[in-house]
Amino acid sequence: MSDNTVRIAGILVDSFFPLLKAGLLYTVPLTIISFVLGLFVAFITATVRILDIKPFAKIAEFYVWIIRGTPLLVQLFIIFYGLPSLGITIDAFISAIIGFTLSVGAYSSEIIRAAILSVSKGQWEAAHALGISKKQALIHIIVPQAIKFAIPPLSNSFISLVKDTSLAASITYTEMFRVAQQITARTYEPLWMYTEVAVIYLMFCTVLNILQTKMEILFERSGN
Repeated sequence: MSDNTVRIAGILVDSFFPLLKAGLLYTVPLTIISFVLGLFVAFITATVRILDIKPFAKIAEFYVWIIRGTPLLVQLFIIFYGLPSLGITIDAFISAIIGFTLSVGAYSSEIIRAAILSVSKGQWEAAHALGISKKQALIHIIVPQAIKFAIPPLSNSFISLVKDTSLAASITYTEMFRVAQQITARTYEPLWMYTEVAVIYLMFCTVLNILQTKMEILFERSGN
């Protein structure tokens, strides 16, 4: 075994736990907070559009159009680097939360809206016949049925968000990928360091895929 191989192996071993620690302490919380807030924004956005509450429906449609039509990296740069020129300075963590929340909100609102619209129109008509308002029918009858349609794509969005959080490194937030960049700057081994961080992302996403499958099975059983 050559000296260089031993050196690289030592670097990988030494860097594994700092990377994993950064993932657990920074990447995971950033993902969870952004996703939960994003789901709240998504539900409000989808509800406003389905109930056609004016003028908020048009505002929601415009918001979805803007977020889905521009790169997430550009949005993060506008929030973190652009807003200070207007006198609005936001730290890296909050900037990342805002950026990812808006992104999740826009994309997930379309998932939720599609799931709600997939519920049979007969459900709406039956609720109307019973004197139930459209808003009450949506919350108490339609949404519970739509959840099983929304779970798989929302789970995929969550897994994608785990990987997207690496973009927070571009606005100096010290999550897992940022730590990998810092270690790379010291070791001059970009191939091995970025491969190692990719493996850790893969580990996280594999666990989430397993949980997603179990959740889908659970919802299928509860729906039967």
